[in-house]
Amino acid sequence: MTTKRKAKAAKTDTRHELRFTREHGADDATVHARAALRPATSAAVFVQSYTQPLFGGTDLTALANELVAQTEAINKGDLSQTDAMLFAQANALQAVFYELLRRSGANMGVNLQATDTYMRLALKAQSQCRATLETLAAIKNPPVVYARQANIAHGHQQVNNGDARARENPNQSNEVLEVHERLEHRTPQTAGFGDPAMATVGPINGSEDAGGQGPLKPQ
Repeated sequence: MTTKRKAKAAKTDTRHELRFTREHGADDATVHARAALRPATSAAVFVQSYTQPLFGGTDLTALANELVAQTEAINKGDLSQTDAMLFAQANALQAVFYELLRRSGANMGVNLQATDTYMRLALKAQSQCRATLETLAAIKNPPVVYARQANIAHGHQQVNNGDARARENPNQSNEVLEVHERLEHRTPQTAGFGDPAMATVGPINGSEDAGGQGPLKPQ
């Protein structure tokens, strides 16, 4: 009688069964293919397998549905579950680091090879813990990306708007224009008599300047 009850209880155990809703018009092959390719299904299988010693076998369908719900929350911008997961992983890696560090110290002076192996593994756990916290910080405060713009003209010409343009003085062209305008609009002035070397140059006499050979005539 007891054996029959155990057999009946084993038959009604649906924790390892994946139950899902059939979409309208989909045949069995399509339904099974979609379920197998859904990321939440594969993840739920492995989560159930690895958490078996801790929780005694979690319902597979409930795991898959919860993963789908968390995925939908992430798609809507809710990253609270992701933050909690990364922080928990960082704490777990920290625990691994200290345990490996303890084992390395216990073998120090007794087994140098074991000391070195445990120390290397401890430093790897420390590095992964740091990388996990850096990922969490990047999610909370995303880095600012400065993109360089490239304007492509017709043909083979290309104009890059990068740091050189940012360093250019925007007032430089205006200053050159103002100086040019001041030079153009100045009234002509005659040379003063304060310095004889700066006197106004007189008209050039071709016959005198050419050595008395008469004015120069065009050929």
